Amino acid sequence: MAERMLKFTTTPRATPAKRAAEARARDFHEIYADFIDAKAAEQAARCSQCGIPFCQTHCPLHNNIPDWLRMTAEGRLQEAYELSQATNSMPEICGRICPQDRLCEGSCTIEQSGHGTVTIGAVERYLTDRAWDMGWVAPLRPGPPQGKSVGVVGAGPAGLAAAERLREAGFDVVVYDRHDRPGGLLIYGIPSFKLEKDVVERRTRRLAYGGVEFRLNFEVGRDASLADLRARHDAVLLATGVYAARDLAAPGAGSAGVVAALDYLIASNRVGLGDRVPAFEAGTLNAAGRDVVVVGGGDTAMDCVRTAVRQGARSVTCLYRRDRANMPGSVREVAHAEEEGVVFEWLAAPRAVTGQADAATGVRAARMRLGPPDRSGRQSPEEVEGADFDLPADLVVKALGFDPEDLPAALSAPDLTVTRWGTVKADFRTQMTSIPGVFAAGDIVRGASLVVWAIRDGRDAADAIGAYLTQPALAAAE
Repeated sequence: MAERMLKFTTTPRATPAKRAAEARARDFHEIYADFIDAKAAEQAARCSQCGIPFCQTHCPLHNNIPDWLRMTAEGRLQEAYELSQATNSMPEICGRICPQDRLCEGSCTIEQSGHGTVTIGAVERYLTDRAWDMGWVAPLRPGPPQGKSVGVVGAGPAGLAAAERLREAGFDVVVYDRHDRPGGLLIYGIPSFKLEKDVVERRTRRLAYGGVEFRLNFEVGRDASLADLRARHDAVLLATGVYAARDLAAPGAGSAGVVAALDYLIASNRVGLGDRVPAFEAGTLNAAGRDVVVVGGGDTAMDCVRTAVRQGARSVTCLYRRDRANMPGSVREVAHAEEEGVVFEWLAAPRAVTGQADAATGVRAARMRLGPPDRSGRQSPEEVEGADFDLPADLVVKALGFDPEDLPAALSAPDLTVTRWGTVKADFRTQMTSIPGVFAAGDIVRGASLVVWAIRDGRDAADAIGAYLTQPALAAAE
């Protein structure tokens, strides 16, 4: 093993080949090529095999990263895959969309020593894609029948991860979702150039073939109340995510041409899936030939600017009120966007949307500077007087983050307790809400967060539900 590993001093970091910006900006295909076997083994062999693996401890799923890197370097690919999937319901998805620069790779010891991190995400993606190609991904096998059922509200990453684990434990599982395809934001929110949809669809097909029932175009609160679901199932998991867009607090924000980020991304993804989208065809949610300004600095904003480039926008500008160092979005995504021609206006905030009510024509922005830290420790942006400037914009995309919907009202469940932020209040040990037998997981509990955290929360919730249904007295005592 010693000869195969610890090669970070002689082997430089390398990522899979990336398509040229000019070529990739014309389509929605993923931008990275696959690792070949030899390159994956070479890069995995750079791992220093730390005694205390910070990459593992800083992964929300605590993936056993050093061991499956070692197995990859040794050519034990099936074993490496099996170890990686033991803690992760969707390793090939996390390998594509996790912000590894903020998690595992950002904590890599050899990165701290100046040798460049191990390309953990690329190897993770490679292993599972190879597993699908080679038939190593086993069908979902239900455990011994428990004679009890669980209703899961939401077919996003938290709901899917929970459904898989519950079915493996022998429970009957029904997943309810308002959309016509399972996958949630994996299908409708994340663009295909980051996550092609067949990658998600093969996961949801595996669940369906394993006996997970999907009831689609089914909105809890419209087609059934939470009380109805409680009557149908022995337990219910709320994994709805948070989708209420934060508004743009500026004059003219209600003008035609100002749209919410998720509406824009859903329209684009639906078109890519072959659906007819009237608002896209009419130009309302289509950036082709338009001057686009995206307001916000997170990963959703990066998805929007890069989508606009691919739709053929005349110009694409990202407006963010802090500087580059304080941007919440992935550093990697910002770099991709810049390569593809997106202009970033750092330290700038919208003051008004200009034009008429029936047609936006621009954004007037204020220059900002960073002042003293706020309660979170981040420096607060302050306006610079007399430094306003104008940008042309006939499409303004609001990517300012998401808040929870009013779930007690939406589900006709006034006894469902929420926090002051509107997220569902759940016991941190059992993940049960204020309603007995109703659990919650993912963003609807923790607020808008990462897919990898949703997967972790869904798996934990499934375990808690299993304990509740098989040992209710023990679960209650916890």
